[in-house]
Amino acid sequence: MPPLTVAFAAPHPAAADAARAVVAAGGNALDAALAGAAALTVAYPHQCSIGGDLVAIVRPAGAAPRAVLSIGAAAAAVDVAALRAAGPLADPTDSGEQLGPRMPFEGPQTVTVPGVVAGWAAIAGLGARLPLAELLAPARALAADGVPVSAGLRRAVLGRLDGVRADPGLSALLLDRAGEPVGTLVQPALAASLDLLAGDWRSFYSGRLAQRLVAGLARLGIPLSAGDLAAHRAEITDPLTRVIDGVTWHAAPPPVQGATFLAVAGSPALLADARRAQLARNVLLGDPRTGPVDLDGLLLRNPVTGAERTGPVAPDGQVRRDPVAGAEVESTGPQPGRAESTGPRPPRAESTGPRPPRAESTGPRPPRAESTGPRPGGDTVAVTAVDSGGTAVTLIQSVFGSFGSGLLEPGTGIVLHNRGSSFSLDPSHPGRLAPGVRPPHTLCPALAVGADTVVALGCQGGRSQPWILAQVAADALVSPRLDEVLARPRWVIGAEEIDRRVATLLLEPGTPGAAGLASTAAGLGLAVETTGGRHDDAGHVQVARLSGGVLAAASDPRADGQAIVT
Repeated sequence: MPPLTVAFAAPHPAAADAARAVVAAGGNALDAALAGAAALTVAYPHQCSIGGDLVAIVRPAGAAPRAVLSIGAAAAAVDVAALRAAGPLADPTDSGEQLGPRMPFEGPQTVTVPGVVAGWAAIAGLGARLPLAELLAPARALAADGVPVSAGLRRAVLGRLDGVRADPGLSALLLDRAGEPVGTLVQPALAASLDLLAGDWRSFYSGRLAQRLVAGLARLGIPLSAGDLAAHRAEITDPLTRVIDGVTWHAAPPPVQGATFLAVAGSPALLADARRAQLARNVLLGDPRTGPVDLDGLLLRNPVTGAERTGPVAPDGQVRRDPVAGAEVESTGPQPGRAESTGPRPPRAESTGPRPPRAESTGPRPPRAESTGPRPGGDTVAVTAVDSGGTAVTLIQSVFGSFGSGLLEPGTGIVLHNRGSSFSLDPSHPGRLAPGVRPPHTLCPALAVGADTVVALGCQGGRSQPWILAQVAADALVSPRLDEVLARPRWVIGAEEIDRRVATLLLEPGTPGAAGLASTAAGLGLAVETTGGRHDDAGHVQVARLSGGVLAAASDPRADGQAIVT
């Protein structure tokens, strides 16, 4: 195979180094992305881990893009009734009302099956050139030999210092004997886990590593079993698509919030539509395995309020008119039982526990977008890569909250995510907690394909990812200075997820059109704040592009990252 040149972007230099090494060995964009992603699980444990989830959009050269959803499910043994009885009340916000019990934000009950490793294998199966063992080699070396603590990781440790000190696994990794942040991460247990994965990635789910992990999970009080791990499969399916100005944007289907990005991309009234999409998402997003998901509502094709909702509409592949921006929207989401998967077919979802009530039987109680989700999260990494042959990938992996559940399993060195905190404890909500069900997901990779252009785009940013990406998407297609596009001040909306008590428009200084945005926000009932400078809540965007035969990439200056063309 002829050598390829690859444009690559990620939020840490170690990822770029890993990508450069595998491209030099003959790898393509998928190899570069996978090697970089593995390195990040070592260098950036506050944002990603092999104990987290993964969502990606992959475009093999000359082929249609595919969505990879490696999203872990709740334990078969999860005690939903006990969580409802013990769950803290959702905080009142600008509505002034309590909304019932909610999932804890961290701890053992928030850990779902980790999907990252199966996701890596699924992406590799779509056209990587090199064996997984070779792609993991840079990460294994980093774990064994040590990697300097970046500025972003140090901020995260100091921001969650009490939580880090409270967990023996995290404190042993991140703190010195005086209880202060270390300068270098050395992770022999994680290196050993990566060695096992290099031999056979399936060992994470049904081999020696799975046995070690399950034993450690039990010691931490996490209800996941060997059967839960063995049942996990990465789903490979068609992405949702939307055509804007002749360019087709691809995003992941539910339970991922890709429809929310497609609903607002290209909008001439982005803030107002982002608020509408935010409310719709929090009412409607859930796992299609649990029951029908109202895709039209998520795409803002139907009106959605907290008191009523449109009937469920399954993805049907039909092109319809989107009232948000007059663009065409095509839904080609997953059909039950139709997705491709790696490994043997998993058991049917209903076999892991009682069948939950059908989503269409009752409409959800009126949730408020700013109060249905967990407290501040968004600790995620995006990796983007495009090569000279046209293969492209945007990959996002995450532990959700900073250091995830706040638990590191010492025997394996794995930080465990808290993705289960996204479940609703409302039995009528599409995102309700049930055994074997996947939680609503914030990861939102996006990929655009035009006549002679391919753009891979992704970001850290939690629940704000759709409007963060929408602010840069159009310019990412055409700008000769991608670095300037990513450096430009941005805004987000949110409440608890951006550490605010009420729904707030948060502006970076110098955000274009700030006065108009503030006026719109007032009409939407949003508080308005301006940060003191660039802010992590505005997201860490990564972009790679092939346009007219020219490769380019950029990494967000809000992170510690690096973009290369190698």
